[in-house]
Amino acid sequence: MASVHKFALGSIAALAISAVAAPALAQQGLDEPFQKPFREALAGKTVAYVPVAMNFDLTEGWYAGLKKELEPYGVKFVIRDPNWNTNAGAQAVTSLISEKPAVMVIHNPDVQTYAKLLQRAENEGIYVIQINMGSAYRSSAFVGANWIEIGERQTEGVVKACQGKSNKIAIIQGALSAAASAYTLKGVENVLAKHPEIKVVSSQAADWDAAKAKAITQTVLKQNPDLCGIVGFWDGMDIGTAAAIKEAGLTGKVFLATSGGGERKGACELVKNGSFDLDMSYDVPTQAAQMAGTIKWLLSSGVKAGSVKGSEYTTLIPITRENADNQMTCWNLSDLKK
Repeated sequence: MASVHKFALGSIAALAISAVAAPALAQQGLDEPFQKPFREALAGKTVAYVPVAMNFDLTEGWYAGLKKELEPYGVKFVIRDPNWNTNAGAQAVTSLISEKPAVMVIHNPDVQTYAKLLQRAENEGIYVIQINMGSAYRSSAFVGANWIEIGERQTEGVVKACQGKSNKIAIIQGALSAAASAYTLKGVENVLAKHPEIKVVSSQAADWDAAKAKAITQTVLKQNPDLCGIVGFWDGMDIGTAAAIKEAGLTGKVFLATSGGGERKGACELVKNGSFDLDMSYDVPTQAAQMAGTIKWLLSSGVKAGSVKGSEYTTLIPITRENADNQMTCWNLSDLKK
């Protein structure tokens, strides 16, 4: 009887387990209710891109990153390349407003030229994302570097390198009216205010031009052969600064701090060969991903253009000889375009 009783109990237990398991096995998958409207919100939409110019690592990298993230969802792209011509850029933005893309990604040459145009674009229902160099108008989103932080960290590096030396430094600015240049200069000033021992022997604008940066640096080094450091405002321009230092035989003696997007050839390789001592990277692929994510959210949210305004400041990566060999420190433009 005991064995029969155990068999009966076992059968009842098995049946109970089967009864519990059966509904789970028979249950059908759930249709996630939000992915379809998300895809529909992006499909066929146009993103217009107006850089200051194409054909350099920053603007090419942003474009490649945006395409990689958004094209799979059916987003179309339009590029208007002013090629460093501010008037051509203003005309391009004006023309795009009449074409009514869903989103405009704008790289401002200065803080004023596009400001009213960008406000007009959002008033007409176009989302505006400003990248790295913002205007006086605050649009739906700004994605970019904190230039004041960059100026502070570069100058701190130069001040440290000048300890026990002449304390003479030079500043190679970009374009005076550009947000990136004006805000970086403020960061430089913040640090110098704490270090009265540092003497600025030259502070000039090279207008983002490597040839101008080289000419300025050549003159400064002739007048101040004991210069101990230079704060440069963009590594694409400071290739010229580094060339002048090298020609003067002062590589490794004049500490050069700069900043840029962190592309391997333009950043890590130049730190490794001694051209730059510090390159503050704002990591272009991450910026592109942040812009793409913001575009996805804006288009899928249905919020009115201009009704939300936010900023995404980039986490900076200081590139030095200690980490320039790390494969994660810099990125390759060729890989991003794949």
